[in-house]
Order: sequence, then C-alpha cells, then structure tokens
Amino acid sequence: MAKRERVMRMSVEQPLWRALSAYRVLTMCYAIGLFVSAYDEFVRPEVAIAFFSVLFVWTLVTLPKVANEASCTKRFLAADLTVALTGILLTPVAHSHDRIVAGGPTLPSIWTAGSVLAFAVKGGWRWAAFASTLVGIANVVQRGTLSQDTLHNVLLVWVASIAIGYVVEVARASERTLARALEIEAATRERERLARDIHDSVLQVLAMVQRRGSALGGGAAELGRMAGEQEVALRTLVSGGLPASRVSEDATQGALVRAVDEPDDEAGEDDPSDLRALLTPYATAKITFSEPGAPVLLAPSAAKELAAAVGAALDNVHRHAGENARAWILVEDEPDAVIVTVRDDGHGIPEGRLAQAEGEGRMGVTLSIRGRLRDIGGTAEVISIAGQGTEVELRVPKKATRG
Repeated sequence: MAKRERVMRMSVEQPLWRALSAYRVLTMCYAIGLFVSAYDEFVRPEVAIAFFSVLFVWTLVTLPKVANEASCTKRFLAADLTVALTGILLTPVAHSHDRIVAGGPTLPSIWTAGSVLAFAVKGGWRWAAFASTLVGIANVVQRGTLSQDTLHNVLLVWVASIAIGYVVEVARASERTLARALEIEAATRERERLARDIHDSVLQVLAMVQRRGSALGGGAAELGRMAGEQEVALRTLVSGGLPASRVSEDATQGALVRAVDEPDDEAGEDDPSDLRALLTPYATAKITFSEPGAPVLLAPSAAKELAAAVGAALDNVHRHAGENARAWILVEDEPDAVIVTVRDDGHGIPEGRLAQAEGEGRMGVTLSIRGRLRDIGGTAEVISIAGQGTEVELRVPKKATRG
C-alpha cells in the first residue's frame, strides 16, 4: 500500500511577526497624530512633514518585510533602524528647544520601539541589545543631556527588548525540541507497526520452520537451526532502541515535522465495518465464535486493527496453550465501546513470563496486541493463571480511529 508523507508546520514566533506588523502601523499613525495635534508648536514643521511622509511610505511598503523571519533581512533591519535614528536626530531641528527640554516626544515617538523589536524577534536578545543601545545614544544626543526621563525611557526600551529577544530564543529552542519529540514519536509508531507486521508473518514462519526442522531431524534440523538464528537476530533488530529522528528544520514559518503515514483503507471512515465479518474466519473446530445478532460497527481502521489483535491472541494460543487447547471468542457490543474477549483452556502464562518474553525480543503481546489497541485508542488486558488458561480482553471505543 502506498504511503504518504505528512508535513506539520509549527511556529511559536509567527504570531509575534503579525503583532509587530500591526504595532508598526498603529504607532506610525500615533506619531503622525501627535504631530498634527501639536503642529503649532513646531518651529520647522516642513522638516517634520518630510520625515512623516517618508515614515508613512516606509511603514506600509515594508510590511511584507516583517511578515516572517526569512523576509526580515539584516539589510532591512539596518535600513529600518536608520529611519528611526534619523527621526530621533531630526527632532531638535523640527521642535523648539523648550519642548525638547520639557520632555516632548521625538518625531518617530514609540514607532522606534517597533524597529528595536524587529531586531529582538529576528536575532534574539543580543541583536535587541545592540539596536536599543543605538536608540538610547540617539535619544541622549538629541536632548543634549542625560536627564532622568531620558534615562528612564532608554532603560525601559533596552530591558524590554532584551527580555523579548530572550523569550524568542527560548521559544525557538522549545519549538525545535518539540518538533524532534514529535518526529521521534511518529517514527516510533511506524517502527512498532512494522514490528507487528514482521511478528505476524516473518517471525512466526521462522519459528515454525525451526520447530518442524528440529522435529524432522537430518538436513531439516540444520535448516531449522538457521531459521532459529535468523529469528533471534530479527527479534533483536525489531526490539532495538528508539529510531533516529530526522533533524527538524527551522524554516521561515517555523519548525517542520515530517512523519510517514499509511493511508486508510479503501473503505472510507464514513462507512463503518462490521467487526463480525472480520472475526468469523477465525472460527474453527477448536475455536468457538460468539457474536451479537446485530452488526458490530467500527471505523474500518479500528475494526482491522482489532481483528488483527484477535488473530495475534489466537496465534499465542496455538503456540503456547498446547495442541489440544480450545479457544473462545466473545464479542460484546456496548453503547460506547466494543469488547472482544479471547479465552483459552491452555496451560496459562507463568507469572513474569510476559516481561521475560519482552526482554528476549518476543513482542507478540506488547506490539501485536497492546500496541494495536493503543494506536486506536483502546486497551488490552491479559489475565492468566498458570494451569487455568488465559483471557485477553480487548476494549475499543466506538469512535476509535488510527492514532
């Protein structure tokens, strides 16, 4: 069955770019509004008009530049900061000296903070410290002295921009860590799925060849020994550690998480499957199948995985319960869940045997049964007492889908 690659894009900083774009437009309007309201106080209003004309055009034209991290280049940041610094240094030319001494705003006013914040979001706290320091120096130069108000404003911008830059750096690191964790989880689920398929086919065939070869003896015994060696090697490979994850990418819109998905069955999720039809083939002379009179409907993927888990439980009965063991399959259709119980009258499982089998790489219960049920939001409980048989209870919620 063909597979598809699912790409999830995640970005914790993209909202900051959108907020910065809105901030630049609003503060540009605010700065122009301040100029209009205090027009009569300007000694050279033509200078202010020229600057605000440039600021208006620059702010609107460069909105795409603050749309994301890739568009916000170093060249743009340098030009943007130059506009802000120019506006600050032109303030004494346009304003009266008395207004400046009285603590009047600079021409760009709080628009300057947007330029500094662009440095913070783009490059972190170090870039923010650089930009805010230049802005602070320009403010001191245009006022001609380091007054208490000037120092307060400079420190406020400096501390705020550095704090935001630091938060952005932490957010990016967390984003990459989360993206890597999601990829590891997706890769692990894919590995478990492959391990289940291998267990249900290749490993069981190798185990059967080993048993039959040992029973026949002669040349077949050597073939059985080789099959046993390959079974052990394959089990070791399947039960190995976590797979290596692809390195997440820090792209223009955030980190990219790639995972390989297997498409759903040809039947759509809107067309439920009758679980009874999937379980009926398991009924034999030694396996009794008890079913409700009405269809037991589940999503196709959930029904398929549940039926495969039942098959894995029956395989364990055939292999471990003894040649004369009988098994019973009971299907219960409850309002919110479907319960399938597989019970046998075999030897039972000695205490601690399941944990030992998992350590040896025998993942039948762990992967083929519990793993399948976990992937569709269900649970699997194994109850066994040595000498009294084994009961496997599989519970799947009605709205179960592939995880």
